Amino acid sequence: MIKSLAKRILVTAIFAALSGCSSLQFTDIFQGYNSQMKSVKAAQRQGDFVKAQSLLNERSVSNSSYVLGLLERGRLEFLANNWSASQQTFAQAYIEVEEQRNKAKIQISKGFEKLGAVVSNDNAISYQVPYYEQSMLHSYQALNYLFQHDLEGALVEIRRANLVQENALKAYEQEIHQAQNELYNSGMSKDSLASTYPSMADTIGQVKNGFQNAFTFYLSGIFYEASGALNDAYIDYKRAIEIYPENPYLQQDILRLATRLGMQDDLVNFQQRFGKYQTPRGNGQGQIVVLIEKDIVNSKQDVGLNLPVGRSNGGLKFFSFSLPVYQGTLPHYSQSTFKSADKTYQANEIVRIQSLAAKDLQEQLPSLLTRQVVRVVAKEQMRQKLSREAGDVGNILASIYNIASERADTRSWSTLPDQVNIVRMNVPVGEQTLQVQINGQQKSIAVKVQANRITLIKFSAIGSYTEYQTINL
Repeated sequence: MIKSLAKRILVTAIFAALSGCSSLQFTDIFQGYNSQMKSVKAAQRQGDFVKAQSLLNERSVSNSSYVLGLLERGRLEFLANNWSASQQTFAQAYIEVEEQRNKAKIQISKGFEKLGAVVSNDNAISYQVPYYEQSMLHSYQALNYLFQHDLEGALVEIRRANLVQENALKAYEQEIHQAQNELYNSGMSKDSLASTYPSMADTIGQVKNGFQNAFTFYLSGIFYEASGALNDAYIDYKRAIEIYPENPYLQQDILRLATRLGMQDDLVNFQQRFGKYQTPRGNGQGQIVVLIEKDIVNSKQDVGLNLPVGRSNGGLKFFSFSLPVYQGTLPHYSQSTFKSADKTYQANEIVRIQSLAAKDLQEQLPSLLTRQVVRVVAKEQMRQKLSREAGDVGNILASIYNIASERADTRSWSTLPDQVNIVRMNVPVGEQTLQVQINGQQKSIAVKVQANRITLIKFSAIGSYTEYQTINL
């Protein structure tokens, strides 16, 4: 009788909350997103992008990870060169992101989601697409349009990508300050978290925040140049170089356009920082720009911590928390080289997406931990209630559920590349052959170069898979 009562109370409590949150699947309660994506990423590393798509979990529109599923699918379709399908998938993802943004503006209540999160975990909350993922969404969408020979459509997406970063910069300090205040009010000390949470410093590296993406601005500059809008290109190259000043190709682009546009004050400043513009030799040349995507971004892992929480009577009690973390150090990749005629060019990094992801997570930790405090306290109260009403059986059942359901939110866009490099070279007009060395493999790329035009090469190097596409802009 007591056992039956305990089970009924526990099941009723759980389903009362979860029934109001149809967005949550039981797979998401008891299995982390990183585990769900392992087989997908394994197929991606083999270059079998169709199989990877088939392994993605099907999620309904009401599912809390629906938009994330769209991002994963759109990325895999992009890698499979299915530009039209990827475009449609990313377009739907953009609609979902805009709906999230509009809801945030008018502060629509998320009571049901929060209730589901209290009795389960953060996977019950709709996935909020981070700024860096939004900028990558628009960057890939721009490339989808480009490879369908729609430069105007690509420029629309580039403007959206730039707007994402502008909005992020405006909201950044306010969001960080608000999250830290909420953590303090929850009774949790930020210092306690810092002393026990694994450091992500090696993964974060030198990035200043989790949203400024030099690759997006560089891509924007290329597209504006191709459309003849040199002033717009110059503005975005300047934005990119403030984020990634050590990239030599970006330095030369800034010097080249500052010289061409007569930006004398800027030119003096940039020459002091980067030296003089290296004017290409010979006439009748075109440019080749190579974008190299390397490997796959690591997934978040689940780490368990015991942390003290302040109580209303002024005392402290330790609770078990489950938080996401990016573990390990950044991998080092072999140097990629591109040889044209008698000149060799080395690829240089323009963004480390893994570092952006880790920095974004670090900035989100106060908010994540605040929700954790609310959840573990609520679960503890439920356990105490069941213990009083159903004795040891209720206590055991509630404890088992609390432990089993306490999973960190390890969701992130997991099929993104770890790193993007660039190469830019001036070459003679006509049919050219590039000798490429990447991931220990040798490749020959035949391209047709047009005078004073840009030939774009998108190169993917994921695991043992290497492939490329070219297009004249």
